[in-house]
Amino acid sequence: MNKQNEKQGKGNGGTPRRLRSRVTIEGLDRAPHRAFIRATGIDDEDMAKPFVGVVSTHGEVTPCTMTLAPQTEAAKKGVIAAGGTPIGFTTISVSDGVSMNHPGMKMSLVSREVIADSVELVVQGHAYDGLVAFGGCDKNLPGMMMAIVRCNVPSVFMYGGSALPGRWRGRDVDMIDTYEGVGAVITGDMTEKELDELERVCLPTIGSCAGQFTANTMGMVSETIGLALLGSSMIPGVYDERMHVAEEAGRTVMRTLMGDGPRPRDIVTRKALENACAIVAATGGSTNAALHIPAIANEAGIKFTLDDVAEVLGRTPLIADLVPGGKYHAKDVYDIGGVPVILKTLLDGGYIHGDCLTVTGETLAEALADAPAADGNVVRPLDKVISPTGGVTVLKGNLCPDGALLKVAGLKSLVHEGPALVFDGEEACMEVVGKKAYEAGSVIIIRNEGPKGGPGMREMLGVTALIYGQGMGEKVALLTDGRFSGATRGMCIGYASPEAASGGPIALLQNGDTVRIDAENGTISVDLSDAELEKRRAAWAPKVRPGLAGALQKYAATVGPANLGAVTHSGNLQWEGDEL
Repeated sequence: MNKQNEKQGKGNGGTPRRLRSRVTIEGLDRAPHRAFIRATGIDDEDMAKPFVGVVSTHGEVTPCTMTLAPQTEAAKKGVIAAGGTPIGFTTISVSDGVSMNHPGMKMSLVSREVIADSVELVVQGHAYDGLVAFGGCDKNLPGMMMAIVRCNVPSVFMYGGSALPGRWRGRDVDMIDTYEGVGAVITGDMTEKELDELERVCLPTIGSCAGQFTANTMGMVSETIGLALLGSSMIPGVYDERMHVAEEAGRTVMRTLMGDGPRPRDIVTRKALENACAIVAATGGSTNAALHIPAIANEAGIKFTLDDVAEVLGRTPLIADLVPGGKYHAKDVYDIGGVPVILKTLLDGGYIHGDCLTVTGETLAEALADAPAADGNVVRPLDKVISPTGGVTVLKGNLCPDGALLKVAGLKSLVHEGPALVFDGEEACMEVVGKKAYEAGSVIIIRNEGPKGGPGMREMLGVTALIYGQGMGEKVALLTDGRFSGATRGMCIGYASPEAASGGPIALLQNGDTVRIDAENGTISVDLSDAELEKRRAAWAPKVRPGLAGALQKYAATVGPANLGAVTHSGNLQWEGDEL
């Protein structure tokens, strides 16, 4: 085994850098370890090479992750071609689509932490030298990126790609059309037969949802923040071009390992995080990104809050006309040149930092040098922006002192005032909305659905899509300390902080209180005096929950507030094997 050191990577200045994996195979006392490794099919020649983990959330629980298996095999080929030994493993995925609008949705955000934790456990437990990580569904992407930054070994992230949009009655459709179709049936604007037709064509291939919902938003973030290869995220999940890109991801990890390429914490800087927020703003991306970007920052030991997100959203124009606020899908972005088109437009306008490192070792500006210009339809030039500020905005006021999020892309009116209609939990609200037993002008409140209060911070797409399908999407507002799907549209404000379970003002609301939302000025308030709020607080007690056990019990005991990313550890993890 003595010849292994000849194959080591080089650190800064050409100094040999010991491979982490050697701790598992070198020395007399590692004979049992080597026996285990040989039993997996790795021979002496491959044991002498760097060990690169290739992890995915591949499974059959959702179409979003069913594109991943062939891509991981391609990544392994790239690792082998570049002189490494790939070792494949998998972790979980929870489908937001299947878990939506019932208690199972409590598990979705928790799965982000489980994904990050499980990848960390394998990479650190086996002392892998590098990592290629694949994710397909909403929480997969941030979970994998969190793991990459936490482990801080040479890594590349790959998004598995979106599904193609469906076609129905002469137009492109996706999952949100079916969600909203349920409400349209209730109001008589669509027949059950028409909904059945739509249900069968809205998702014609495997891959993630086709609109600018959470998966595609975070796919764009992965490129922008520098952890993924530029141009990779918008390739449709069923296109064979993905195999070539995945193979290059494997080669890229090996180049980083064997040379002086950047590690994840070299890439994820405050400037890179600001760039990530800018791509969300410029594309009218999912509000969930404002939960996930601070969580990724936490892994790098950077405090990046909802206030930091708000600052970038307020200075970045909306230039991409994407569903649900606009017309186009991920495939349309791919057809015009992918995410680099958007980034080049933002770079030329001074809206992103070009000096940030990417996974290839190039700066973002260098990598974008030959990117195509905006096409004028899917992506607008800067003299014809859709909106001067981003498609997502942060609201603050006496109702949400630490902030709340509203996706303004596509909204006709940015101001709403009305009486509160208060519900403790999604089910109680869904029962009333299903009967359309609410009035235009109302501000529907769903509380005790935050990270701790849920626990698990459920998405409210079932409720919001039903309201929109009933034709009330622009006639009422909805406020929750839970989350919204990237597919949500209308006057829907989520992530209210502090949450009700922590005694936030949303816990003190009563039916009939006047709530005012002003997205033009970034405010959200209730027409109550400080004295009245304090009087109600003195009489308030937290909602009593049934006893928890298992994953939800552990999550509720450790999770932090939404405005800090709803994270479950203190950040900047330093592991005793980092020096390897």
